[in-house]
Amino acid sequence: MPRIAPLDPPYPPEIKAQFDRIMRGAPPLMLFRVMAGHTRAWDKFRAGGLLDPGPLSLREREIVIDRTCALNTCEYEWGVHVAIFARTARLTDDQVRATVLGDATSSCWSLAEQALIAAADALHHRATLGDAEFAALSAHYDEAQILEIMLLCGFYRTVSYLANGLRLPLEEEAARFPTV
Repeated sequence: MPRIAPLDPPYPPEIKAQFDRIMRGAPPLMLFRVMAGHTRAWDKFRAGGLLDPGPLSLREREIVIDRTCALNTCEYEWGVHVAIFARTARLTDDQVRATVLGDATSSCWSLAEQALIAAADALHHRATLGDAEFAALSAHYDEAQILEIMLLCGFYRTVSYLANGLRLPLEEEAARFPTV
């Protein structure tokens, strides 16, 4: 069990409708069930959630999210994203593994994707982008996309804090971190 008890069904109609909208009819994730039990936290979480598609492709978005979660050792969220989105985003097994065990120089990434990984790494380790990292992003992404990359890194760092700090059990269907 997580450190804060999740909502159990039956859910209040408004919460059920929100779960259905986010999860597209699938059972709600434990993270959502915990957050939804606290109205202010749930409202703030959803408001800042970046759950809409945004200006990045699904593939770009998932690379940023997966790398950020891996850097924060958040197997819970990393595993959910890999299980749900990796195939649709056309991430290969090597690329999925590289989000955990690789770096920006891993040969499986294009130059644009290397810039995404380097940006996630810089934001994680230094909370800023150096001139070279910003220039590499700017060579491939416009201003709206760069802002989205930074927002995704920050939001999924927060999600990682929540999942790790709450000690959420791994979702049954989620992927697990690679070991090699």
